[in-house]
Amino acid sequence: MDIEVNNLSDLPNVARQLLDFAGNEKVFIFEGEMGAGKTTFIKNFCSYLGVKDVVSSPTYSIVNEYVGANGAVYHFDFYRIKDIHEAYDLGYEEYFYGGGICLIEWPERVEALLPESYIKVGISVVDENRRLFSFGKV
Repeated sequence: MDIEVNNLSDLPNVARQLLDFAGNEKVFIFEGEMGAGKTTFIKNFCSYLGVKDVVSSPTYSIVNEYVGANGAVYHFDFYRIKDIHEAYDLGYEEYFYGGGICLIEWPERVEALLPESYIKVGISVVDENRRLFSFGKV
């Protein structure tokens, strides 16, 4: 599924479409170059999930935990990990397999640890103001 986004006001609609597309899946990976808008979209997605807290990038903490309308939401940013063992030390299994919603930026850094099934969200830069979102089930 591909969706072109022309401005930030389109993101809540994309969040709704992503949740509809996901069905019962709870793990989402986000791929896109630096500055593509992964964190910006995740903020909108968290809002759609009923998160009332301020959503920010967990670049230095690796994971931020939120409470959504239907339970826990975990936002990961693995950009700064130096070794996959940092994900082990974090207790990734409790997050990935604990029933909460997991939103994972820079998943290629922990690819070996990802569950067998998840939703892949690609964000491509079309130009300064437009992005192309693609959803897939893995």
